[in-house]
Amino acid sequence: MAASSLKRIDVCLSPELIDLYPLENRTVVVIDILRATSCVTTALAHGVGEIVPVADLEACRGMRSAECCTAGERNGEKVDGFDLGNSPFEYMNPELAGKRIAFTTTNGTRAINKSLSADEIIIGSFLNLHAVVRYLKSGTRDILAVCAGWKGKVNLEDTLFAGALVHELAGDAEPECDAPLMALHLYRQAQHDLAGFLSNSSHVKRLKRLHIEKDIAFCLERGKYDVVPVVRGGVIVKGNLL
Repeated sequence: MAASSLKRIDVCLSPELIDLYPLENRTVVVIDILRATSCVTTALAHGVGEIVPVADLEACRGMRSAECCTAGERNGEKVDGFDLGNSPFEYMNPELAGKRIAFTTTNGTRAINKSLSADEIIIGSFLNLHAVVRYLKSGTRDILAVCAGWKGKVNLEDTLFAGALVHELAGDAEPECDAPLMALHLYRQAQHDLAGFLSNSSHVKRLKRLHIEKDIAFCLERGKYDVVPVVRGGVIVKGNLL
């Protein structure tokens, strides 16, 4: 029997597990639906020039200058003294067009930094799902979806997006082990009512306590933006789409 010509797709359910996955010859898709990767996607779609993902809070604070804004979130809330927080609506401001933003969040920027040895890193969210799928189909590398989770633990919304990737890439990429199959089954259960499926999830309940339900609803919109953020030299910029 001839070997399969399909790419392979795998899912890392938490950055704490990333050492179990080879990153060479892979395209890593970093996922933090609520809300870091949704903010990055929105920012670049609205003309932000580049975003520097920074894991350490104080290092990010120190990057503030006339040329660089700071964006910071911890435990779902904006960090005092930073220019921006972690709501996608903040990144629609026309005054940010062309700007450089130093960006640190509880989970998403950590997942990006732990993936830096990969051959290629892109940023995924429901907001740019269709563009990400098209980008991955055009490539030849195997794919690893890295879920940011919550402080090292698995979360539902990132896993659902990983499942959406597996679903949309059927026929182009085959699951490498059980994690993508688990994510796929969850997504197929949830796809017609993402908000309802996630209503009892830990991070949705955490964000609802902060009264930002509109952020949740926005971040679950599929295919709103035709943009794929890519990490180049440790900086996130808008990638080229075919």
